[in-house]
Amino acid sequence: MHQQPYDPAAEPPAAPARILVVDDDPTVAEVVAGYLDRAGYRVDRAGDGPAALARADAHRPDLVVLDLMLPGMDGLEVCRRLRVRGPVPVVMLTARGDEDDRILGLEVGADDYVTKPFSPRELVLRVESVLRRTRPAPAPRPPSAAGLTVDPAARRATKHGTELALTLREFDLLAFFLRHPGRAFSREELMREVWGWDFGDLSTVTVHVRRLRGKVEDDPARPRLIRTVWGVGYRFDATGREAD
Repeated sequence: MHQQPYDPAAEPPAAPARILVVDDDPTVAEVVAGYLDRAGYRVDRAGDGPAALARADAHRPDLVVLDLMLPGMDGLEVCRRLRVRGPVPVVMLTARGDEDDRILGLEVGADDYVTKPFSPRELVLRVESVLRRTRPAPAPRPPSAAGLTVDPAARRATKHGTELALTLREFDLLAFFLRHPGRAFSREELMREVWGWDFGDLSTVTVHVRRLRGKVEDDPARPRLIRTVWGVGYRFDATGREAD
């Protein structure tokens, strides 16, 4: 997995991130919590949806590891309700390999997903990658083009002065496009540069581009900003002019 270099001396030490692990299988929850604990995180656990929401209200987590299949209230509904409470990164766990389930998780705001059975070490790496993306990226001034502006320090994006409701991954994708206007990127390049992965399901990129278009384009069915470059991938057109 591709990782960006990080200099811990460049900023003061931060408190360990708090991770909420939500899984109704005690064995899975114990193993996941153990690996995260050894990786230096503070870990809370919950066995169902209502308990997860109560834990999140009591101690706001920095990230949630959330099982899709939960009794009573499934992981998708838990994710929706967490999003109502405020932005928090979510790594979804699913025992199903069906692509529709993964896309559903992304649609409700999950930032990543891991299919069971999984390697606990891989899960820790995924957690680290998502958390790394939430750190403010240094920039001399907020990137802007075509009426869109992103402020990395505040994790805030606006269109013509109106704030956009973006997930963490959508924000990172928009910021990347604004920093590289006019250049076409393949889905593999976007996954590497924005996601920080050297491998993965490319449909993840497609889903996030579609969702981002729905929030930044005047007409998502005829995008003028995030253009599809057939046979290549996507390009951000800062002019926003209609294609010839």
